[in-house]
Amino acid sequence: MRLPRTSVVVVIVFAHVLAASMSMVGCIEPYQPYSHIAPGIWRGILELDVSQQAPAVQDGKLQAQLNFEEVTDGELPFLFEVIYDNDSAFHIEIINGQERIPVYDISFGRSKSRAKDSIRIDFPVYDTHIEALVEADVMEGYWVVHYRPNYRVHFVARHGQNWRFTTLRKPPVMDLSGRWACTFGLAENEPYPAIAEFAQTGNQLLGTFLTETGDYRFLEGTVQADKFYLSTFDGAHAFLFEGKVMPDSTLIGVFYSGTHYKTTWEAKRDPHFTLANPDSLTYLRPGYEKLHFTFLDTDGQLRSLSDPMFTDKAKLIQIMGTWCPNCHDETAFLQEYFQQHPDTNVVVVSIAFERYRDTSHVLRQLQRYKQKMGIHWLVLWGGYYDKKEAAQALPMLNDLISYPTLIFLDKNNRVHYIHTGFSGPATGAYEAFAKKFEKQLQIITPTSKKTSSTTQ
Repeated sequence: MRLPRTSVVVVIVFAHVLAASMSMVGCIEPYQPYSHIAPGIWRGILELDVSQQAPAVQDGKLQAQLNFEEVTDGELPFLFEVIYDNDSAFHIEIINGQERIPVYDISFGRSKSRAKDSIRIDFPVYDTHIEALVEADVMEGYWVVHYRPNYRVHFVARHGQNWRFTTLRKPPVMDLSGRWACTFGLAENEPYPAIAEFAQTGNQLLGTFLTETGDYRFLEGTVQADKFYLSTFDGAHAFLFEGKVMPDSTLIGVFYSGTHYKTTWEAKRDPHFTLANPDSLTYLRPGYEKLHFTFLDTDGQLRSLSDPMFTDKAKLIQIMGTWCPNCHDETAFLQEYFQQHPDTNVVVVSIAFERYRDTSHVLRQLQRYKQKMGIHWLVLWGGYYDKKEAAQALPMLNDLISYPTLIFLDKNNRVHYIHTGFSGPATGAYEAFAKKFEKQLQIITPTSKKTSSTTQ
């Protein structure tokens, strides 16, 4: 068949264009959207040890043991996002409700023994890490807690999964939003009170639990029919809550903290329920008026309240631990406050009680903590974190009930005010604490002198 002349021209032009295109394709390397692991949302799972069934609730509300069929038994889910800062460097952000925790201490390499890519995510402030092999869009390995012997929790993460517990959308039997009076420790017959603060939108559930010593930080989860699930992971703690709405609109459930602790709890709606006053839990023993101590700083030098640097200055003494997320939250609060109020005449000192006894190890940990947190005030080592031992290090106090504990001293080292525990930004008590903090600080600090809060 003979083509028209115009058609021949078109075919010739098309052939030249196609040849040029093929030549260009041969010179261009395929675009690589990332250099290490896939960017975007990942769904991580920590597989907790639930080989022993959760104990039944003690008060007869539920004779059979709890059964949570919407989720895989013992899986603690959390979301994180991989974010590339440039072509070769990336960090992750762990997502718990309204909270995002950036993590930059990440190493990526090749496992020679397994011939697979490997990743290590360090949480140096909390002395834990995640190690995993990476293959395509899957990571698999362990969350490792250094200060607990042989503490390794199986970890799996999959790219592109953006749900936390389940994709199910069962209509909730009720709205859990509000304040609940809770009792934990039912299985051990050692009950302790707590407050649940929930905010529910459809199937989504956000909230936290407050105790007399602190809160469980940002929790995120779902409500499915008469069951609900909440979790958080911040590198230090892995909390999983499973709950059930009872016919009388009360709640029962199981609480897991990693693989080492499990208990049952119950709750009833009570907007007026309160915990013990955090201002009255810790106090000076009879016969004491002042605080005094001598501890090592991060350079291994002994520091005492009698040192000249503390003369005629009000002081804030924070009793804390680098392993404690509530202490982390309080430290962030103190940093923000003094950045916004640079003329406050006060010296801040943190006394850390750590999970190790070796001096050199602890001082390195405290140095890392100061660096990672950007702390410009003194951090001292008080001793081992056991509360009985810590109380012996500060014998003028009636007891050490909670990490953190914040002590307000006037310029003569007299104790003016002690606040036990810390209700962080995930709680409704956070703003009330901030107002009380400022009021108490104004009492012990003059306003005419420039700040000494960063004195070392």
